Amino acid sequence: MVCIFFWRDSRKEKKEKAELIQNMEEKNSLYKKEAMLAAKEAVQKDIEKFQEETKERRQELARLESKLQKREESLEDKSSQLSTKEAELQKKMDEVLDKEDYLAETIQKQIEELERISGLTSDEAKKLLMEQLKVDLQQEANNLIRENENHIKEVSEERAREILTTVMQRCVIDEVVESTVTSVSLPSDEMKGRIIGREGRNIRTLETLTGVDLIIDDTPEAVVLSCFDPIRREIAKIALEKLVADGRIHPVRIEEMVEKARVEVEQKIKKEGENAAMEMGIMNLNKELIKTLGRLYYRTSYGQNVLQHSLEVGHIAGMIAAEIGANVKIAKRAGLLHDIGKAVDQTQEGTHIELGVELAKRYGEREEIIHAIEAHHDDITANTIEAVLVKLADAVSAGRPGSRRDTLEIYIKRLQKLEEIALSYDGIKQSFAVQAGREIRVIVQPDKFDDLASTRLARDIANRIEEELDYPGQIRVTVVREIRTTEIAK
Repeated sequence: MVCIFFWRDSRKEKKEKAELIQNMEEKNSLYKKEAMLAAKEAVQKDIEKFQEETKERRQELARLESKLQKREESLEDKSSQLSTKEAELQKKMDEVLDKEDYLAETIQKQIEELERISGLTSDEAKKLLMEQLKVDLQQEANNLIRENENHIKEVSEERAREILTTVMQRCVIDEVVESTVTSVSLPSDEMKGRIIGREGRNIRTLETLTGVDLIIDDTPEAVVLSCFDPIRREIAKIALEKLVADGRIHPVRIEEMVEKARVEVEQKIKKEGENAAMEMGIMNLNKELIKTLGRLYYRTSYGQNVLQHSLEVGHIAGMIAAEIGANVKIAKRAGLLHDIGKAVDQTQEGTHIELGVELAKRYGEREEIIHAIEAHHDDITANTIEAVLVKLADAVSAGRPGSRRDTLEIYIKRLQKLEEIALSYDGIKQSFAVQAGREIRVIVQPDKFDDLASTRLARDIANRIEEELDYPGQIRVTVVREIRTTEIAK
């Protein structure tokens, strides 16, 4: 029984296993079919996609090929056009060359004909033409130079006139014409005898102590003091006035009054020096230099008070410096001290410039001040703007009308010399010194001077005047060239 059941079970299991295997084989077969179908579908899709992409690529390539074909056709057209244009250009160039040859031949024939007619070779004609061009260019250059000079002169003179006018309006200093004699008023003519004294002892004492000559003549109620030294003359004047007021006139009293007058004058000199320095705003001036500056109060030059002149120069130089942006302090200080040498030039050897430079160095003035003092009369070349301004201010102060007194003889000689200089040139018809010698007008013969020569003549005359004459201010040279043509209508 046991064996039978076992066999049955084994048979059943085999059957089940066979069915299971068959089912599995069927499933596998089904899976394979499905996989094959899926793979075929995928491959088919890939093939279709590839075919689609290939088709698109082919279409793109076809478009590019068509585009390239069109471009090639366009390039071929352009190349053809360029070839045509090159041919046309070459043809035109050939025509131009032919015309150039023809023109060259024609020009050569014309040149030969011109040479035959004019009797000049080409080189000679060129030379004449160049000479004419040179003359024309020179004339044009002279005209341009003259126009520019006139423009510059107008602008510069207008600006300078404006500055100087402003300065002179702001700086008004009265100038008193000084002389070498002084008159002392007396209460009566009886006082003259007392001044002379017994056997002339009083007048001799006074003249000895002061160094002044007393002129007692028929002039009513006056005594004249004569001396070239203004300080001595002032001391004598003050002493004599004190003696006349006191009434006691004898040698001892004269000596006492002269000493008092000398002290009074020394105080006056110091005070005037201090006032001048204060007026110019200079506070650090050496005391000895202040005293020397004060001596200029009694010093004159061409009748012009030197201290007042120095103050005026300082003011003018300072105001011009302010107008143009220069150093005002240096200009004013140098202007005040520029004639300091005139305070001692009557008692020491040397020119007032040399003495002024020596004084400025001795009392510690700056190099700019010393240079301006030394350069204000062109003894050396002025190399600073302040030195130039001092020189200009000195000329303005000394050259303006009424500032100085020239003798009639010097004035006449200057006018004669101006006319002599002008008449010394050939081709001069007439010359006139006008405006008190401040202008010389020269009338030339028009057939001997052209515009350029007239300009040169004016410059030459001006240079000679600067070299040969000494004069205040400036002198204008005017050359007049006049041509008159007259016709009569009948």
